[in-house]
Amino acid sequence: MNLSNNTELSWTYSADADAWVMSIVSAVAYPELPDQQGVSVCVPGAYVTGIDTDGDGDADVTGVSAGEEAVSGSLVIDYEAEITSTNGQTYTAATAPVILNTGAAGYGSQNNSLASATYAADGYIHVSCGNRGKQDTATDEDGNTYYTGDAPSCLVDQKNAARFVKYNILLGNLPGSVDYMVSTGGSGGGAHAVMFAATSNNPDFYDYEIDAGAVGVYYTEDGGYSTAVTIDGTEVEISDGAWGCVGYSAITSLAESDMTLAFEYYLDADYDFSTEFQAQLAEYLSQAYMEYINEQDLSVCEADVGFDLNGDGDLEDTIALTIEYDPEAYPETNGYYGTYLELYLAEFTQNLQWYVDNLDYAEGWTWFDGDGNALSDEEVATMTSEDKAEAFLEGRYAKGASSNGPGDMLGGRGDGMGDLPDGNLPDGELPADMEHGQMGRNTGDGNREMIVGTPDASTTQAAGSAVDSNNYATYEEMVAAYRADIESIQAGDEYGNNLAELYDPLNYINAEGTENPTWVKILCGAAEGDISMFNSLNLHVDQMYGAYVEGTAVISKAAAQPQTTNGTATEATGTDLTSWVSLTDGQISFSLADTAAYRTAGASKAMPAFDVIDYGQEDYVFGTAEQDARHWDPILLDIFETHSDVLAPLFNSGNAG
Repeated sequence: MNLSNNTELSWTYSADADAWVMSIVSAVAYPELPDQQGVSVCVPGAYVTGIDTDGDGDADVTGVSAGEEAVSGSLVIDYEAEITSTNGQTYTAATAPVILNTGAAGYGSQNNSLASATYAADGYIHVSCGNRGKQDTATDEDGNTYYTGDAPSCLVDQKNAARFVKYNILLGNLPGSVDYMVSTGGSGGGAHAVMFAATSNNPDFYDYEIDAGAVGVYYTEDGGYSTAVTIDGTEVEISDGAWGCVGYSAITSLAESDMTLAFEYYLDADYDFSTEFQAQLAEYLSQAYMEYINEQDLSVCEADVGFDLNGDGDLEDTIALTIEYDPEAYPETNGYYGTYLELYLAEFTQNLQWYVDNLDYAEGWTWFDGDGNALSDEEVATMTSEDKAEAFLEGRYAKGASSNGPGDMLGGRGDGMGDLPDGNLPDGELPADMEHGQMGRNTGDGNREMIVGTPDASTTQAAGSAVDSNNYATYEEMVAAYRADIESIQAGDEYGNNLAELYDPLNYINAEGTENPTWVKILCGAAEGDISMFNSLNLHVDQMYGAYVEGTAVISKAAAQPQTTNGTATEATGTDLTSWVSLTDGQISFSLADTAAYRTAGASKAMPAFDVIDYGQEDYVFGTAEQDARHWDPILLDIFETHSDVLAPLFNSGNAG
């Protein structure tokens, strides 16, 4: 685990980025899938005098002399050097934030990949790690193939990588600060970034880390754990957690996802469910969501959120957040209203308002007139903020090539999803969606099909399917499968843990044993698959560093540079929002019903949400060595059992919703 003892370690210099990239090494002593349990690090060149190739402590190869060939040896670190980020924050080799990119797109596996030099110019240390994930297989010592990579393997592999990097920072093998690690990722990777932070150093994950041979976590003689290592004769604690987190479109937490998404669909009174069964199930899930929210006894201080929720003209009150139901008074939202939804609407309005107010930061966009003609450069240069807001709401734009993702964030996937190991699958029948390749078995060219994103329209996972299930012939058979799966999950794994509960960050925030992160930012777009192009990781990190680290610069967002040249797109690709969004004196407004209609327009997620009728994407997170997927939502099972008299006759009846 000590990089100075790794004879296979090498470094490659990037002259373009002025950065050194470490070869991939194992992050643990006992990797189950070595191609997915490695780590690579990218270090800004300013922090490195050169590479010590003979062990005498001197730099034998520098960036100037390195060329493009890999150099074996150890870093010689310059702790006096400083780097000032693009936002004006200054770092050294001892204080630099460490950015851990959590892959795990769709909760899937990710092969090891070299760390990117994306963050070198800002002075950050970048860590890229692989991870095991759903639907992976491995071979035991007898040659038998078994399923592996299920929860909490993704998260554990990321925690193990963090321990490895922090250990080597403490040893002086790597620059960076163990106190300022930031997890980041998108979608399923965003979920893992959030869970990484929310579960920081919680003992629930120690057994899995020890099993893999992670550094800095061990069993003690009295049956407890130690998270200390000895460095230069001194015991030093190593945490597997984060100081901060930037999660983009994080798919978390799964525990409430079925109810939550069903509720959003059901808020749209005009939503056309594919079958009567789906419509009725959405109604029951919405009721369950209302009960769930009201049981949480939530409240909010108006001053904290900046909204006058009770309309009394001040921000001095604490408001109980509830969902109420009155179908006669609120038919446009299928009867649902209440302070919880008023806060939701206020936040949605604020987010879209912020987006509109910041259109001057859009880079490379192409703007069009009302007839679909691209504006001239001169016309673009004279556009006011209100002109852009109006064009945006009317859909008269095409985003620039750099605006398709979350700003400066390094992609959640890394270099790929990770391929399945060679070998045969375990005995037994696969679910129907697996047999048809939908859930992403190896296609033979090293890629998986449909591992993340929109469910295949030919399966019952898709919102547009007119079949409730292809897997189960009868309602009773489906309910029995749910019951058996959920009972096996609740019985616990080899360490007695409920895997679904391990993956619920709400179980760990402020919980005993958790080292809470200092800050977490979760950034999402307005609609399914959407995310703001203004989300810049380096800005968030620099701002939080300035806010929480004494003696550092307070960072504010730089003024927008006026766009003087129109983009090169030939046609507008924006969505016209004017049917439900009003713009008056620069202020936008819309109703809760309009919000729901926009959210569900063209949405393709299954109904219900993630734990779909047949085994769906997230079910494969909670499999076992013998069973690749398990249903896991006890709320859904309770609805199936409680309302069987209504749901059973509708199941697979073919009746449209």
